[in-house]
Amino acid sequence: MKEKEMIFGIRAVIEAVEAGKDIDKVLVKRELQGDLFKELQTLLVEHDIPMQKVPVERIDRVTRKNHQGVLAFISPVTYQRLDQIVPFLYEQGKNPFIVLLDGITDVRNFGAIARTCEVAGVDAIVIPAKGSASVNADAVKTSAGALLSIPICREQSLNEAITFLKNSGIKVIAATEKAANNYTETDLSVPAAIVMGSEDEGVSTDNLRICDELVKIPQFGTIQSLNVSVAAGVMIYEVIRQRNI
Repeated sequence: MKEKEMIFGIRAVIEAVEAGKDIDKVLVKRELQGDLFKELQTLLVEHDIPMQKVPVERIDRVTRKNHQGVLAFISPVTYQRLDQIVPFLYEQGKNPFIVLLDGITDVRNFGAIARTCEVAGVDAIVIPAKGSASVNADAVKTSAGALLSIPICREQSLNEAITFLKNSGIKVIAATEKAANNYTETDLSVPAAIVMGSEDEGVSTDNLRICDELVKIPQFGTIQSLNVSVAAGVMIYEVIRQRNI
């Protein structure tokens, strides 16, 4: 990773956050303490920036500079606020189409989904602050640059994001094998948001519970599930199909 994509040192990271730099995540030495660290920790919470406590060897592997136990990775994208994007979409007279990713940690899948979203005209992608693939240079490359041109919303709680969307008149549909109905049997011509989960865990139970509808993609083979980026493509283009009938 290039050094221009990183910031190291407690004070330098604090100044970067205060200056409004878009930061993907911060690695912190597990034993780190002190007033300056507490100041950094408070700032990261206020700005919804993920912090990960790690052994100092993990940071040393990335840089040998005087990092003081703190290393921040700069995000190549500027994160947007979901509560600002949705009213803006309505003001523009659009029929909102949002994709939420619950626990998608593989960078290649994340990039592939973002590429499909951009091509299909999805209005925004929502990811959780924790438990998501990083929006880094690898993800941007895998997305063929799509991550640089589609709004990305990093939310502290996907559950709260789903509730907000529902309260904003957007129908939230989760793709899950636990559903009774096929994905073609729900109305996606209305303002809609699709929730996709990881291949191993799927959409979390808490998030499934509050979605408006659960749908499944029928399977006829012996393998348990589709690759999530393929499944997302199926769901996204069903929205396009229904809206263009």
